[in-house]
Amino acid sequence: STPLYSSAASDVYKRQELDEGQPIESVLVPDQISEQGLLGKNIFEHKCQSCHGINAAGRHEIGPPLVHKIYEPSHHSDQSFYRAVALGVKAHHWPFGNMAAVEGLTQGDVKAIISYVRELQRENGIL
Repeated sequence: STPLYSSAASDVYKRQELDEGQPIESVLVPDQISEQGLLGKNIFEHKCQSCHGINAAGRHEIGPPLVHKIYEPSHHSDQSFYRAVALGVKAHHWPFGNMAAVEGLTQGDVKAIISYVRELQRENGIL
């Protein structure tokens, strides 16, 4: 059978030898994060970090890193983050299974999370 996900990132990920929950990516954190980004960091830590890891580095066998080329704006626009939170996401890049919708977040919360993730991406040469 064909997996629900198929990408070079998934193939590289499957070759990593990590223990469950370990970070998938090594993420550089900016020296300064905007006020909006700091708000997003706080929300991310409470609502997203359990699956997407500290500083969005991903968690082996749990959830994908958001600081990854796959999530650059040209492939995953900001709107895709809003949709993911509101509707969930069917697995398509990574072997972690489907993502459920995230309850209790406003559009403003998601905007702040996106700001945080984009600032991390920029620091890591993704933007």
